[in-house]
Amino acid sequence: MAEEHHRHHLFHHKKEDEPRLEEAIYSETTAYGGPGGGYVETNEVLAASRPEHDYQKEEKHHKHLEHVSEFGAAAAGAYALYEKHEAKKDPEHAHRHKIEEEIAAAAAVGAGGFAFHEKHEKKEAEEEEEEAHGKKHHHLF
Repeated sequence: MAEEHHRHHLFHHKKEDEPRLEEAIYSETTAYGGPGGGYVETNEVLAASRPEHDYQKEEKHHKHLEHVSEFGAAAAGAYALYEKHEAKKDPEHAHRHKIEEEIAAAAAVGAGGFAFHEKHEKKEAEEEEEEAHGKKHHHLF
């Protein structure tokens, strides 16, 4: 098992068949007795390429996160309303229900903010895709 590397991580999975971010073609020249005498060594990058960015995949990802966060905001808001009802119904534990209501309300606001952020990211991905394919928008006002 020492030679095998089984790593179980929740995030940042990298598929083995994915292309590397940068593929470069190098040229090396080694010579002795170059101009002026002496040793000459040259390393040049002839070509470097990056794989094309998948804007549709990015847009789909942001749309998915936007929908998940909208659902989270709705669920947290519903839970806040439930706790508000419980505070009225159970006066013995009203303070606890009010605290849980406030926490749920804060979670709903945070999820709503994240949904707004993801909507903005989705819009940026759409604009980057249009820009990459030659469609330019001129915002005059």
